[in-house]
Amino acid sequence: MQISYHGHSVVKIETNGTTILIDPFIKGNGQTDLIVENENPNVILLTHGHNDHVGDTVELSKKNNALVVAPYELADYLGWQGCNVHNMHIGGARQFEFGKVKFTQAFHGSSYVTENNEIIYTGMPAGILFTAEGKTIYHAGDTALFGDMELIGKRHPIDVAFLPIGDNFTMGPEDAAYAVSLLKPKIVVPIHYNTFPPIKQDPYEFAKLVEGAEVQILSAGESVKL
Repeated sequence: MQISYHGHSVVKIETNGTTILIDPFIKGNGQTDLIVENENPNVILLTHGHNDHVGDTVELSKKNNALVVAPYELADYLGWQGCNVHNMHIGGARQFEFGKVKFTQAFHGSSYVTENNEIIYTGMPAGILFTAEGKTIYHAGDTALFGDMELIGKRHPIDVAFLPIGDNFTMGPEDAAYAVSLLKPKIVVPIHYNTFPPIKQDPYEFAKLVEGAEVQILSAGESVKL
């Protein structure tokens, strides 16, 4: 398994011959190294409907006939745009050929803004637990700190956790460091920072606050060292 980070909240997982993209915000993402035309995912996993997470899902899904797995209302909306979708919801898990996907709660919002400035409600935001090849990856999506992160960590031993640290819209460094103490992952990777001025953060300051886990600060295109 190879797990790489590509700026903002974009994560790529390559496992068992399958390429998975989580929250593929590429166009308009000044932090990413990816180019939409060069990406050929088989699967796209989405945490919620905000434009900086749905990103280029429709184009990528149509181009590659990629399966989009997302919370129920968001999956419906993307299905209406011509995507191949599988609807799920918080607390639900499913074993796919490429691995097991489970959606967890997240405390945030979820809506998509169209080119005509329409706000489309896209259901509840979520985090994602993905398990394959004996490894469990937790992508928290956009979220505040919440106490049931401890329950998530107890029920699902986490090898790698991707946690937002940007503050303003999500957890900041202090809350994210406390989340690590609840989740107890082996490795934590900070995400969702420095893309826009309101979420400017120093990931090395976050790393100083973390106890009990290895912090890997990745530039776009770098892989997690398992």
